[in-house]
Amino acid sequence: MPRATTGSKQKKTSPAQKQGAARKKPSQTAKPESDAFADALWAEYKDTHSSEAREKVILHYAPLVKYVAGRVSTGLPPSVEFGDLVSYGVFGLLDAIEKYDPSRGIKFETYAIARIKGAIIDELRAEDWVPRSVRFKAREIERAYMALESELRRIPTDDEVAEKLGVSTEEYLNLLSKMTLISLVALDELWTVSGDKPDKISLADIVEDVKVKDPSKTFEIEEMKDIIADAINRLPERERIVVTLYYFEGLTMREIGEVLTVTESRVCQMHTKAILRLRARLGSALGYDYS
Repeated sequence: MPRATTGSKQKKTSPAQKQGAARKKPSQTAKPESDAFADALWAEYKDTHSSEAREKVILHYAPLVKYVAGRVSTGLPPSVEFGDLVSYGVFGLLDAIEKYDPSRGIKFETYAIARIKGAIIDELRAEDWVPRSVRFKAREIERAYMALESELRRIPTDDEVAEKLGVSTEEYLNLLSKMTLISLVALDELWTVSGDKPDKISLADIVEDVKVKDPSKTFEIEEMKDIIADAINRLPERERIVVTLYYFEGLTMREIGEVLTVTESRVCQMHTKAILRLRARLGSALGYDYS
């Protein structure tokens, strides 16, 4: 006779399945060895405050400085040495070590990265002879020039530029007076060339090397001269005179003021406006990105 069967069959559990189930059970994991080592270093330093313990902590976290310096260096001109960024960052690391409190439960790496980056940026700003706000305003004026020229199909007046910027004409002229140093441009400053394949070039790349006669380079230089000449010719008359007398005739700002019967400060304002107009026009013609 057939043997009676129950409603459900009992499945046997294999040894491999038992081991897999055992692995799924929660278990306490040991603390990573690197974290334990760092905790030991901090405990020793906070207990003794000895120079030896401090040096161990510094050496342990020194790679953080290079990491942050590498991230900050992205986009900076080549005139800024990576070694200088590392040196600035070391001061941020030392400051972080002195002020870090392990009892607050914050990872030191998170705290230190902000301190290191802040120290590097502070030093870079301290070395810049032009305040950050002035550089920002210069870019705003360049964009205003291009927008108004495109809209009006002519050179905008001071009043129109001031209105575009949302300031009074007097405030606009004061801004120009503060931007005298903007006209100084480093030959190794990198500019981004827009296009299908963005690239970075420096002004030094377009300066002719008299020792080497390359036809393609000669053509590029001549083309650049034509673009600059056209941009200068399109300047307002008095600004064009200032540029001509200053760069081609070698006159000083005071001497140009005597020629035009205006003050030296007024000549400086006209010179700054001319430089900003030229930068904006050249940027539009060559596809440069000033940001």
